[in-house]
Amino acid sequence: MVIYLGADHRGFELKRYLINFLKGEGYAVADEGSAAYDESDDYPPIAARVAEKISVDYEGNRGILICGSGVGMDVVANKFANVRAALAGTPDQAFDSRNEDDANILCLGANYLDAAATRQIVLTWLTTPFSREPRYARRLKAVADLETKLCVPRDEWQGKPIAWR
Repeated sequence: MVIYLGADHRGFELKRYLINFLKGEGYAVADEGSAAYDESDDYPPIAARVAEKISVDYEGNRGILICGSGVGMDVVANKFANVRAALAGTPDQAFDSRNEDDANILCLGANYLDAAATRQIVLTWLTTPFSREPRYARRLKAVADLETKLCVPRDEWQGKPIAWR
C-alpha cells in the first residue's frame, strides 16, 4: 500500500510532519505536493492529483489530504470515481470512516489539529479495516450505483471537453 499525501500552504507543515512520521512507522509514502511552501497555491489541483491516484487503485492505496479546514480537499476528492474521502477531526470519526464507509482518502484540517491529534487520527484510520457488515456493504453499493449513474467515466473526459448529459 502506498499512502499519497497532498497539502496546500495551510497544511504544508503538517504534511511534512506526517511524511516523516509515516515513513518512521514503515509506510510507503508518496508526496503529491506542494513540494515547497507557496502561500499562493490552491488546493484543487493538489487534491485532484491524490484523488486520481486513488481512483485508479482505490482498494490498494490510500490518500491523505490537508488544507486549513479539510473541507476543500474533501469536496474535490469526492468528485473522482471510486473515491470515498472523509473529513475526520477525531480518532472516532477516523474509525467510523473506515469501519462503516471504507474511506480511502482521509482529509484533515490543519487549522484544528496538532501533531499528537493528527498521529492518533491517522494511525486509527490506517489500521481500521472496513467491517464488511451487510448494512455497510449495501450502502456502499448504493453509493457506487449512484456514481455509475451520475458521473461521467474518466475515459470519456480525459483530454476532451466534458459534455454534460
